Amino acid sequence: MNYWSWETFADALPFVLQGLGITVGLTITTYLFALIFGFVWTFLRRVPNKPFNWIVTWAMEFIRSTPPLVQLFFIYFAWPMIPVVGVSLSPFQSAVLGLGVHFSTYIGEIYRSGIESVEKGQWEASKALNFSPVDKWRKIILPQALPPTIPMLGNYFIIMFKEVPLASTIGVQGILLMANTYGARHWAYLEPLTIVGIVFLLLSYPSAILIKKLEIKMNTRFDKKTVMDTRVNA
Repeated sequence: MNYWSWETFADALPFVLQGLGITVGLTITTYLFALIFGFVWTFLRRVPNKPFNWIVTWAMEFIRSTPPLVQLFFIYFAWPMIPVVGVSLSPFQSAVLGLGVHFSTYIGEIYRSGIESVEKGQWEASKALNFSPVDKWRKIILPQALPPTIPMLGNYFIIMFKEVPLASTIGVQGILLMANTYGARHWAYLEPLTIVGIVFLLLSYPSAILIKKLEIKMNTRFDKKTVMDTRVNA
C-alpha cells in the first residue's frame, strides 16, 4: 500500500494547477450568468398574472429541488437528443448553463427580498414623480434594494465556487478532473486530491472572511442610516 509521498505531491502540483484557470473562470462566468438570470426570475414573478406566476414559481422550485449534478447530465447528455430543440453544448457551456440557472433561482429570491424591503413610500414617490418604469427601477428601487443583498450574494459566490467541481463529471478540465487524471495515470490519488482541497481552502477561506467583514460593514451602515432616519422623523 502506498502512503503519502512528498515527491508525488511535488510532481502532481503543477499538473493539477493547470486546471485552476478553468475552475476560476468557470466560477466567475457562472456567477455572472446567475446574477443576470436571477433578475429574470425576479421580474417574471412580478408579472400580475396568477397562472403565469404559479408556473414560474413551480419552475423555480423544480430547479431548486433537483440536484445540480442531474441537471448537468441532462443538459450535456440528454438535451442534444431532444428532436428539434436539442442543442449540443461544450462541457464548459453546459456547466455555465446548468449551474448558472440552478443558482439563479436562489439569487432571484435574494433580489426579491431586497426589493420587498424597499419602503412603500418609495414606490409611491416614484409614481408621484411620474417616473417611467425603467427610471423607477434604475433610480429609486434597485439602488435601495441591492446594497443589503451584497453579503448574501457574496456567500453564494463561495458556495458556487465549491460546487463548480461537479462540472468535472461532464469533462470540464478544472482542478478536480486534473487531479483524477493524475491519479489514474500514476495510481496515486491521495496527493492530487489533497492539492485540490488545499487550493479550495486557500481561495474560499479568505473570501469568506472578506465577505463577513463586508457584511458587518453593510449592517453598520444601515444601522446608522436607521438611527439618522429615526432622528429626522422625531
